[in-house]
This record gives sequence, structure tokens and C-alpha cells, in this order.
Amino acid sequence: MTVTPRTALTIAGSDSGGGAGVQADLRTFFANGVHGLVALTAVTVQNSLGVQGFSEIPVDVVTAQIKAVAEDMGVNAAKTGMLATAEIIQAVAKTLDKVHIGRTTDTPFVVDPVAASMTGHALLREEALEAIRTELFPRATLITPNLDEVRLLTGVSVTETKSQHAAAEALLEFGSQWVLVKGGHLHDAADCVDLLTDGSAVIELSGPRIDTENTHGGGDTMASAITSSLAKGADVPTAVAEAKRFIERCVLEAYPLGAGVGPVSPFWRLANPQ
Repeated sequence: MTVTPRTALTIAGSDSGGGAGVQADLRTFFANGVHGLVALTAVTVQNSLGVQGFSEIPVDVVTAQIKAVAEDMGVNAAKTGMLATAEIIQAVAKTLDKVHIGRTTDTPFVVDPVAASMTGHALLREEALEAIRTELFPRATLITPNLDEVRLLTGVSVTETKSQHAAAEALLEFGSQWVLVKGGHLHDAADCVDLLTDGSAVIELSGPRIDTENTHGGGDTMASAITSSLAKGADVPTAVAEAKRFIERCVLEAYPLGAGVGPVSPFWRLANPQ
């Protein structure tokens, strides 16, 4: 008898290069054995060299996608990626309340605040950053900013362990249940240490720093791997630990593609299903 897999919803933008955005989310969901659902927020024009432009999806179409899949198929966990504007962020937040997704419900919600480019430059206007702080973070089970996004959101520049803890405390004040401050952008550190905390428990997850320039989609892949585990019933510390192991292997297996930054790769899971 066929068993229906658990479902995970990504609310994010498309990457025409296939390495990040909903493309990264869907292949990560697949690699982790969950059925991927999509609410597309933007269509980007990009390749390995960067983003050249994007077009937003109308707000009513974004929210209609969320309602359509939630009300018919059910959502076991959800995540956000690129939300582009304050208007989209606010509409998504209200819609999640209507379909009972978020930290006060039985459906976990991961916010990956896509707010900075690979070079650290802001991708969102201040009003959109503020909407992330005030609309998404209070509804989040977990938030997963990289260090450039931490700086944009809190003003804290993480340079070592002490400032990483300070950043986590500042982020928790915005209201999420858990915060994951990723250490991948601390390039001078010997290891890659991620800090997970809910204000009570403090968990440091250390892993090797892999020497590769091909890291496109790494943040999306990490967040969607966490979402996959949450959809299957894991608690947050377990889901983050599982995702940490998954993304390490994806970075190790990353491949060059195009003239710029190649993508991290979940293809190893096809040969290693366990």
C-alpha cells in the first residue's frame, strides 16, 4: 500500500539558475522524503554570477497559493525564503494565521530571512526588513539568518563567539521561539559553528569548514532541510542537527556550474538514501 509522505510548503522566489529559491527547497524536500508544496512570490532573472532582476507575483496570487494547498492537501511544516516587499510579507503573515501555520499552532514555521546577497548587500528595503521583524519573526518556530542578515536585522556584527551570542539574544527579542545564528560566513574561523537557542537552551553545532567557493543555495538548503525534519515530527534541536549534517554533505558535494558560484548539491542522497 502506498504511503502518502508528509508535506512541506515553501513560500519563496524562483531561481532561474536552479541553485537557490524554490528550486533548492524542492530538491531538498525530495531528498529528505517529503512532498514539496509551493507558493511562488517572485520570479528572478539570475545565474551563477548573481541576480540581474526580478518580478514580483501579485500579492493576491501569493496568498491564494498558500490557501489552496493548505486547505486541500494540508501542510506539516512551512518555510519562507525571498518575500521581496513589505506588502507581500504582511499578506503572507495574515494568511498563515488563517490556515493555522506558525509557532502557536501544530504546524512549525521556519523563517529564512532572505535579506542579503552573497556579497552581503541588502536585498530588501527597510520597510520590508521591519515587516520581517514585526510580522514574520513573532510567528516563527525558528529563524535562520546568515551573519549578513543578522547585521541588517539587528545591527550586531558577528565576529566571534561572544558577538554570536549577543546576536542571538537580540534576535530572540523579535519574538521567534528559536533562533539559529549560522556561522558559515565567519570565514576566518577554523570550524563552522552554528548557535541554536530559545533563550533557555543554548546549543552549539560545530562542523568542518569545507574549502569550496560553490555555496549557492546553502542557506535555502539548510532551512528546507530543517523544515523537512520538522514536517516529519522532529523537535527543533533534532531537526537542526539533522539539517546540519545534511548541508555539510551538500557543500562537500557542491559542483561548479557557470562562470560564478556553483550550487550546493543534495544529489549524494540518491546514492545514499539513509
